Amino acid sequence: MTDLIRSAGLSCYPEVARSAGLDPSQMMRKVRLPLACLDQPNIPIAVTGMRRLLELSAKASGAEDFGLRLAERGGLTNFGAVGLIVREQATVGEAIEAFSRFIHIHHDGMRLEVTRDERTVTITLHLRGRRPRAPRQSIDMALGSVHRIIQSLFGGDWRPLEVHLHYPPPLDRKRYRDFFGCRVTFNADDDAILLSAHDMERRIPSAHPLIANYLRKRIEAIESRPASWEAKVDEVVRSLLASGDCTVERVAEHLACTRRTIHRRLAASGTSFSAILDAQRADLVIQLIEDPARPLADIAVQLGFSAQSAMARWFRGRFGCTITEWRKGVRPSSAPPSASAA
Repeated sequence: MTDLIRSAGLSCYPEVARSAGLDPSQMMRKVRLPLACLDQPNIPIAVTGMRRLLELSAKASGAEDFGLRLAERGGLTNFGAVGLIVREQATVGEAIEAFSRFIHIHHDGMRLEVTRDERTVTITLHLRGRRPRAPRQSIDMALGSVHRIIQSLFGGDWRPLEVHLHYPPPLDRKRYRDFFGCRVTFNADDDAILLSAHDMERRIPSAHPLIANYLRKRIEAIESRPASWEAKVDEVVRSLLASGDCTVERVAEHLACTRRTIHRRLAASGTSFSAILDAQRADLVIQLIEDPARPLADIAVQLGFSAQSAMARWFRGRFGCTITEWRKGVRPSSAPPSASAA
């Protein structure tokens, strides 16, 4: 199953790539990641595509620390709603617990395991993948981001006790010691950050408990990420339709596969790409036509129709009335339940 990550994870990529002497657009094309995801942070992309991009970028630039460079420039804002709820927790311990609980909403192949004894808290990173371990640059970016987030909660004056990385040491160990500010052990059993148990009690001055509670309820409502191919295709289609550029080829780019794979997987699930696209168009068109000032020609383009007349025929066949009649309050009994309730 293809794991997805919000495209905000690559928001700093162009800057880091250029600083390393790379052309970010060219690198994105090499791994077949859509360039549009750099400007649209909430679009899901395949984790495998991002991993290939990081590994290829490190190799092409000779920058062993490419993943760390991305983590260095990122922060809570890259994690969207998850970052918001982390920032509003009362203590560092509560923030780490919230981050570990909700991180799958941002990256559904990432898990943080938090264990503790009397003196030490260990945050172990688990990145799902086909290999026994995720590639090195992805680990550096993910664990480096966790470090930067905790550091930001302390206001910058915090250092972990130790950092463990499972892979062999790089040529420049000092770069890793400088980044994490502590001893870094390579060839370790796990990828983990160790901190003092006392650090967990540190208060976060900027926290707002009421906002944190509100955000928690909102995030809990969207906590479940899609697990089936049908659900993942549905999620990507919904995101791309909102941006006005949704085709099966574009969806395949986001899922790091071919259009043939999408058709085959959906057929095995008893559905099709056209059925998913039709359902998502039906949901979105109702929202768009509520605004009478929005030209129907523009709506047709956003929904991927060849012309306004093609959308008009589809709408009448889907809802049993014209768009003009719908705007006047007509709700034919043959309209889908979700449409009738709109």
